[in-house]
Amino acid sequence: MSGREVFEYALVRVMPRIERGEMINAGVLVYCRARSFVGARVHLDETRLRCLDPEVDVPGVRAALRGYQDVCAGGEDAGQAGGDDPGRRFRWLTAPRSTIVQPGPIHTGLTADPRAEVDRLLALLVR
Repeated sequence: MSGREVFEYALVRVMPRIERGEMINAGVLVYCRARSFVGARVHLDETRLRCLDPEVDVPGVRAALRGYQDVCAGGEDAGQAGGDDPGRRFRWLTAPRSTIVQPGPIHTGLTADPRAEVDRLLALLVR
């Protein structure tokens, strides 16, 4: 398949103290319906995170971020959501949550390579 396709993406944010509303970007989710692709990449900057909350549960945050990657990858590690099609997995992952690790709003773009887009967006918006 050649040419560019529409894709959707959302940042994965960490808000260690919900009441303060401060957050850092820690990952990106990408979905391209035309390519049946859903993917996630994460990068947690612990130093920045601890600036927001020195007592944050870093292992818990890392486990939650791993969960996003597991659901995108599908399979047994993803639980029930792992068997869903890529679109349903993306919608489930981007549903609003009131937790420390949460998705941001969904944005759109065009790409010829959704797998490369995940890495590009991680470098641009997270790292």
